[in-house]
Amino acid sequence: MASTFMSVINSALRRCCIALLCGCTLPAVAADLTETDFLDEMPVVLSASRLSQPVTDAPTAVTVIDQDMIRASGFRDIPDLLRLVPGFTVAYSNSNTWAAGYHGLGDAFSRRFQVLVDGRSIYSPHYGAVYWNDLPLSIDDIERIEVVRGPDAAVYGANAFAAVINIISKTAAQVPGEFVSMQLGEQDMRGLTLRHGGGDQAMRYRITASAQQRDRFERDVVGKLYDSGLIHNDNGQYFEASKTYFVNGRMDWQLSPDSDVMAQFGLSQGDWKAGSRTNELASLLEPNVQDSRALFLQLAYHKVESAKREWRLQAYFTQNRFDANQVADFSALVVNGEPVGIVTVDEYLQQTRSSLELQVNEQWTPNFRAVWGGELWQEAVNSPQYYPANASLSGEIARVHGNLEWRAHERVLMQVGALLEHHYFTGADISPRVAVNFTLTPGHAIRLGISRAYRSPTFFEEAGNQVLMKESGAAADVVTVPSTGLDPERILSREIGYVGYWPPLRLELDARLYRDTIDHFIGQVRAVNASDVLCAGNPALICSPRPKVFTFDNIGSVHSQGGEFQLRWRPSPALDLSVHYARAFLTTDTSDKNFKGDIPQSVPRESWGMLASYRLGYGWETSVFVQRSMTQKWLTEGDITEMFTRVDARLAHRWKWQRRDVEAAIVGQNLGDDYAEFRDTNVFSKRPQLIDYRRAFMPIYAYKCASCGFAQDEMQKISDAPLGVCPSCGKADYAKQLTAPGFALKGSGWYATDFKGNGSKPAETKADAPSPACGTGACPAAN
Repeated sequence: MASTFMSVINSALRRCCIALLCGCTLPAVAADLTETDFLDEMPVVLSASRLSQPVTDAPTAVTVIDQDMIRASGFRDIPDLLRLVPGFTVAYSNSNTWAAGYHGLGDAFSRRFQVLVDGRSIYSPHYGAVYWNDLPLSIDDIERIEVVRGPDAAVYGANAFAAVINIISKTAAQVPGEFVSMQLGEQDMRGLTLRHGGGDQAMRYRITASAQQRDRFERDVVGKLYDSGLIHNDNGQYFEASKTYFVNGRMDWQLSPDSDVMAQFGLSQGDWKAGSRTNELASLLEPNVQDSRALFLQLAYHKVESAKREWRLQAYFTQNRFDANQVADFSALVVNGEPVGIVTVDEYLQQTRSSLELQVNEQWTPNFRAVWGGELWQEAVNSPQYYPANASLSGEIARVHGNLEWRAHERVLMQVGALLEHHYFTGADISPRVAVNFTLTPGHAIRLGISRAYRSPTFFEEAGNQVLMKESGAAADVVTVPSTGLDPERILSREIGYVGYWPPLRLELDARLYRDTIDHFIGQVRAVNASDVLCAGNPALICSPRPKVFTFDNIGSVHSQGGEFQLRWRPSPALDLSVHYARAFLTTDTSDKNFKGDIPQSVPRESWGMLASYRLGYGWETSVFVQRSMTQKWLTEGDITEMFTRVDARLAHRWKWQRRDVEAAIVGQNLGDDYAEFRDTNVFSKRPQLIDYRRAFMPIYAYKCASCGFAQDEMQKISDAPLGVCPSCGKADYAKQLTAPGFALKGSGWYATDFKGNGSKPAETKADAPSPACGTGACPAAN
C-alpha cells in the first residue's frame, strides 16, 4: 500500500514539475506586470471557510470556474461544467438525472456532494441527488462556480462529504438591460433565454425566462456484439428527452449604506421522456412520460455593523414535485399459482425543505478572524409508492458551526473549525477540521490539512420501501425494503497541497495529494432471505416476482488516495489555457462481493482535461475543450464505460449592431469517436453543430464627481460607494452619466467605448484603442 501511494505521489509531482519547466521556458510576455498587480488579481474564494480568502489562504483546494471558462467551454448544461474540475467524473445517467463522482464512487444519484446556489442547498432529501434538469437557473445567469475539492462538513454539515459545489449567480446590478440567448443543435437541442434587468440605485431587479429542449441519445439501440455474441439484452428503444421551462427573479435592495436585502424566486416545469422498451420484462414497468415541477423562495438580510463585524440572516423554501405513471399487463406471469395481472406504477414524489440560517463574520484582532453561525432545517418527502406505510416522512436538522483563522506569523496561517449537527436519523455528530498554510514566498504556499466529515442516510436509504401495486390495490411487487438503523458514513481526509503564482508568466498552479478513509459506506445490496422478509408475517404482501429485492446497508470501508493538479496560464489578454490532471486509487474492505469488485473500478485510474481559448482579433474567438478518462464502473445502476477522449470546439464572433453587443458561435461536441456515458446504451455521438446566439441590450453608464472628477463604472459605484457621495472627496456630487467617448474604467481595466458610451469591449492592445477624448495622453491606454 505504501509503495502504491508513493508511486502516486511521485507520478503527480513528476507531471507538476514537467508543467512548471515547460512554463519557465516561456518568454516573459508580461514582464511589465508587477507582483503586487498580479496578487491583486489572485482568485478570492468564499466557499472553503465562509471567509473571503485568496486561494493561497484557503484551508482546502478550490477550483474556480469563471464566466470566461463557462463561455469558452460551449456547455449549455450546468453539470457539464464539472468536467473542468480535476478528479470529477460526469455523465448523464437515466430518467433525466446526472451522475457525478469525485475520486470515484459515482452512481445515478451523486449523494455525497453539497450543492449550493447562492447559499441555498438543492440536493434531494429523498435520494440525495441533485435534479439539475428542473433547476430554475440559466447558465447565462451564473457569475462563477467554486468547487471545494474535499470534505467541508466543518462548514456546511451533512452531504459536504466528498466536495462542495457552490454556484454564485449574477446580482441584479451586474445585468442591467435586456439579454437574449438562443441555441439550435443536433439531437433536437433547442434553447431560448430572455432576461431583463432594471431598477434604480437603491433597488435593482432581474427576471429570466427560459425554455430548454434536449434529446440525449439515439432512441433505437442495438445491443453490443462481441466475439462471443450478444452479451447484453439492450435491443430496443430508449427514451431520454426533456422539455423544461422556467422563470426566476432576483431583487437586490440597498436599504442603507450598511444593510441590504436579497430576494429570489424560481419556478420550473418539465415535460420529460424516460425509460425504455426492450426485451427485458422489467422495462414494461418504466414510465415513459414524466412531469416535474419545482419552486423556491429565498430571502436574505445582510448587515455591516462595523469594519470588524457583519452578519447575514437567510431563509428559504424549496419544493420539488415529480410524477410518472405506468400500467403494465403481467397476466401471463404466474406467481404462487396466480397470474400477477395489471400492475400500476405510481412514481409520485414530493420533496420540501425549509431553512433558517444565521452567519456572523468578525475581525477580532488584525491577526484573528472568525465566522460562526447556525442553521435549522426541516425536510419532508411524500410518496405512496416509496413509503407505503406512512406516505409522508419528515425530519429536522440543527447545526452550529465556527471557524477561526489565526495569522500566527506573516508566513503561517492556522485555521481550526468544527460543526455540531443533530440529524433526525443519526443523532449528533461533530465534524472538525484543522489546516495550516505556510507561505514560502508571496504567491506560493504549502497547505497541510486534516478533517472529518459525516454523511447521514437519506430518507430512501433509511426507510425506502418501494412497492408496486396491482390494479386491485394488493401488492404486486416489492423493489426495496427499509434498512433501519444505518450508521452515517464517516470520512477522515488528509491532504498536502501547494498553490503557486508566477506573475511574469501569469501562471497559476494548484496541486494536491490526498488520502481518505471512508467508514460505514452505505451501499444498495440484495436483501437477505428476501422471500422470508417479504412474506413472513405479512399476508397482504406476496413474494416478489423479481429475482432481486434491495435494501441499503453499511457494507464496510473504502480507502482512496491519489494526486491531482490544475494549471491556468494567461500570458496575454488573448490567450487563456487551463489544464487539469488526476490520478486516483480505490480499495475496499467489504464482504459484499459486488461492491468488492465494483468500488476499485469506480474511479478512472487517470483523467485529464484542457480548455484553451484564443482571441483572434476583430471580434473572433476560438476555443477547444479536450477530456480524456480511463475505464470506470458506475455503481448500482451503471455499467463499465470504456476509456474515451472527447474533443469539443467553438468558434465565436462578437460585433456591435445598433450599439448593442452581439455574439454568435458554432460549437462542435465530441468531434472524435462515440463513447458511452454511465450505461452502454447511453451513446454520446458526434454532434458537429450547435449554434449559440447571444445579444445584449445593456447600456453602460458611469458615475463622475462634479467636484473632483473621480469616476467609476456603474457596478463599482453600487458596491463601493454610498448613493450620491463621492468615495474620493466625500462630497455629494457623485452623479450618473453616459460614459464619455474613448475609454471608461470597468472592473480592473480600461475598456474602449463607442461614440455614445453605449456598450463596451476590452481594448486588447493600444493599437486597437481609439484616441482618448481628452487628447492629452491622460488615458492609461494612450501612454
